[in-house]
Amino acid sequence: MTGPASLSEPSSSSEKKDEGPYHILSTRQKWNLIIFVSMAASFSPLSSNIYFPAMDTISHDLGVSSSLTALTITVYMVIQGIAPLLLGSFSESKGRRLSFVVTLSVYTAANLALSFTTNYPMLLVLRGLQAGGSAATISISAGVIADIACPEERGRFMGTNAGIRMTAQAIGPIIGGALNTRWGFRSIFWLLFILSAVVLSALLVFLPETKRTIAGNGSVEVSGFQKPFIYYLKPPSVWVKSSQAKQRTQSSPITFRKAFSPLVFLFEKDIAAILAWGAVAYTAWSMVTSSTTSMLLHGFPHLTQWQIGLCFLPNGFGCILSSLSTGWLLDRSYKNALARHRMEKGISEEDDIDHHRDFPYIQARLRLMPLFSIVLTICLALYGPSFEFNDLREHFGPTLAAPLILQFLIAFSATAIFNINSTVLIDCFPERPASATALNNLCRCLLGAAGVSVIQPLIGALKAMKAFCIVSGIVLLLTPLIWLEWKWGEKWRQERDTRRAQSCEA
Repeated sequence: MTGPASLSEPSSSSEKKDEGPYHILSTRQKWNLIIFVSMAASFSPLSSNIYFPAMDTISHDLGVSSSLTALTITVYMVIQGIAPLLLGSFSESKGRRLSFVVTLSVYTAANLALSFTTNYPMLLVLRGLQAGGSAATISISAGVIADIACPEERGRFMGTNAGIRMTAQAIGPIIGGALNTRWGFRSIFWLLFILSAVVLSALLVFLPETKRTIAGNGSVEVSGFQKPFIYYLKPPSVWVKSSQAKQRTQSSPITFRKAFSPLVFLFEKDIAAILAWGAVAYTAWSMVTSSTTSMLLHGFPHLTQWQIGLCFLPNGFGCILSSLSTGWLLDRSYKNALARHRMEKGISEEDDIDHHRDFPYIQARLRLMPLFSIVLTICLALYGPSFEFNDLREHFGPTLAAPLILQFLIAFSATAIFNINSTVLIDCFPERPASATALNNLCRCLLGAAGVSVIQPLIGALKAMKAFCIVSGIVLLLTPLIWLEWKWGEKWRQERDTRRAQSCEA
């Protein structure tokens, strides 16, 4: 089987209609599991942001220029984009539990080695290894959510997952600044080593295999490494032993072609549009975040390093509040669209709906996307001028108020766009959620790395006001992607489903 149809084969009828609930875990057990995997996924943004306050110290201690130290950020972002694509395919084949353990083991080992960093090449290589171990946890955690959560509750779980990750991102610079000031930059990696070792141990004890082709809805008995340690003491009472269980646990081998097969998603029109817009929003937000320290030091030279760390809080709080509220709004929008769909089609509440072929997923999820996109574009246009209108500052209160409020709004709107994108991709490819999330991460991180690399030279050449006017202009120029997705996205998705079904029948 070749072409896009081979990327995510439709489940058999027995897969679609598992006996019993979508998953045997109770709502409380699902929430506990979501918190565990979200803590693991938080290491990716935490490792990135906790590092920023130590840049000058690293340059001084290792005897390298600030530009070489900044290169470690670019390398981190590039590997952060590529690694999940490979490990996402691994989790689709070998399961979530093994993938989590492998990635977190690599990450934990990298943190331990970074704690003994003595030279720049060692730092550069180990930061890349750290990125590879932490980045894939985001796509794997998204896979776990898709495994255990039905579409009606998926939005709030995805929102909580993002909220926990963004909390780590918000407090990262503050923790990094405090540790660096007191014990030096190596203490940052000691903290990450301890935290990752604790989370890895917790996942070994509590995380069951959730991949539905292996464990079904949780009622299929698993053994060996797929079985969490806690199940040796108290296995689920609904576990069944059957030939189906043996068949489910057979996994296909990982090949080079299969690992990179998610790249074919880029040629699907609806997926390309949503990926492109998400990558643009992420890049604009990354350019704001990465330039914050230098712009604050230039515009407000009286600020101390500790105060600059506190200035990252509005950005972090915007991400957290957006993640939590967007998840609730996504579920509400979905349920309203589902109710309208049942009424229009004359489907009773008791009857099942073939969501993936009939239900208008795209419009159900994208209803608030235009609003968040408008807010993002306007705030980006105002962000640069907020640092330069000195005469207005003198008349309208604290000088830091305007840029920090705009940072909050930019973070809130951009994070909302990220969460909507991630949920739409999982809806479109429920059989390969980790791979779809990894592809989203690849597009965002690669474009984001390019944006981060050019924003400082752009500010230096044009100043903040013109630089961010250009950024907002580019974002405005690409906003028609939202209209294209709203207008034709559902049609394109259904055409893809038809091709996949015909390919499997052949």
